[in-house]
Amino acid sequence: MKYDLIIIGSGPAGYVAAIRAGQVGLRTAIIEKESIGGMCLNWGCIPSKAVIESAKLYNRILKDASDFGIDGIDNKKVSFDFNKATERANKIVGKLTNGIEFLLKKNGVEIIKGEAEITSEKTVTVNNRSLDAENIIISTGTYFPKIKSKEKNLVVELKDLFADRKLPKNIVVYGINSTAIEMAQFFALIGKKVTLVVPGKRIMPMADEYLANYMIKTLKKHKVNIIFETEIISTDKIYSDKKLHLKDQVVDCDMILNAQTRKAVVPKSKPTLELEDGFVRIDDNCMTSVDGIYAIGDVNGKSKFAHIASAQGLFVVNRLKGVTTELDLKKYPLNMYTVPEIAQIGRTEAELKEAKVDYKVSEFPLSANGKAMTEGTDEGFIRILSEVKYGEVLGVQIAAANATDLIAEATAFMQVESTVYDVAKTIHAHPTISEVFMEASQEAVDKAIHK
Repeated sequence: MKYDLIIIGSGPAGYVAAIRAGQVGLRTAIIEKESIGGMCLNWGCIPSKAVIESAKLYNRILKDASDFGIDGIDNKKVSFDFNKATERANKIVGKLTNGIEFLLKKNGVEIIKGEAEITSEKTVTVNNRSLDAENIIISTGTYFPKIKSKEKNLVVELKDLFADRKLPKNIVVYGINSTAIEMAQFFALIGKKVTLVVPGKRIMPMADEYLANYMIKTLKKHKVNIIFETEIISTDKIYSDKKLHLKDQVVDCDMILNAQTRKAVVPKSKPTLELEDGFVRIDDNCMTSVDGIYAIGDVNGKSKFAHIASAQGLFVVNRLKGVTTELDLKKYPLNMYTVPEIAQIGRTEAELKEAKVDYKVSEFPLSANGKAMTEGTDEGFIRILSEVKYGEVLGVQIAAANATDLIAEATAFMQVESTVYDVAKTIHAHPTISEVFMEASQEAVDKAIHK
């Protein structure tokens, strides 16, 4: 059968590209060897954020109920039921994955279950069936490399975490990026003793160092022990008697959550696909080294965020239909669902210094925002990095309870190259947390009103 487009992998990159392709009239097939929705919907973004929200609510009840005038809650009787939290998360996953399947079918996309192999520039084989296509998109995502261990059930993969289980007291989380940090704080919020083991010198390597340092302080405030520059490739020589022997520390350990940096799932391919650091190399149009074969999402190594994967999918499909747009990854946000949440867009201070850009930093604290105070969510800040001569906004960093939503405003005004003067004169309703944009921009122009 001949298709206009075959997509391998149905995560946020693949299913968004497939739906768009169906909408614009391309005869499309999507191939998935596991579950529709990929890692993000099934065992990554959605279930992890759902249980994190459960932990946030649990923590707020313990900490804030009395201050908010809610009496009768005995903190000694309040407990966190991980299995009920995961049950709720899995119900959400079911609704979303069913919704994606419905949208694929609604837009005429053929769903094929199986493992695909690219057999030529225009053919894909799956289940002993050969399919022809004018174009092929690889959206196979990434995986967590395994940690070797002779100890049964010691190492838990994120994919298996949200099953029915009893969480132990002492948990080690291994990783450097947002997933590791989110889960380390999650365990701490529900009362576990947590150690975060980081293979590098710092956490959040894609984030501004100011945000990374703030997050380190936040984790320590939640009593998360952090060990830097330590790798866990195997537990066989470093684990005994429920203790992990790491660097200059011996850590109590009943479970290790593997959340290390992910590697690309590269499909079998007869035409050789050039790789770069283990990821499929692409050009500015997401095309691989083979003409007509594209790679989008995590598999190309440009980003590990679902929204960027989806944006690449839309970009490629639109381009196939002759619609050319810009794909500037610096104009897509970086989000982290911690307490408080962390969000960033644009360039970091290190990048501006390296480019020798004359910039200034204007900051405004959430503690001076009326809405944040009424909500009891006044921890955090906004920082705006702006170019000195014309005032163009070059980067925004937010730590706030709803930073992952607030960053959308920064995304909008950076898309149109707004200046701090534009943002400062934009009226924000009062009381809202979004007023921090106006205040930080006024600080850049002259002086913030409420600082």
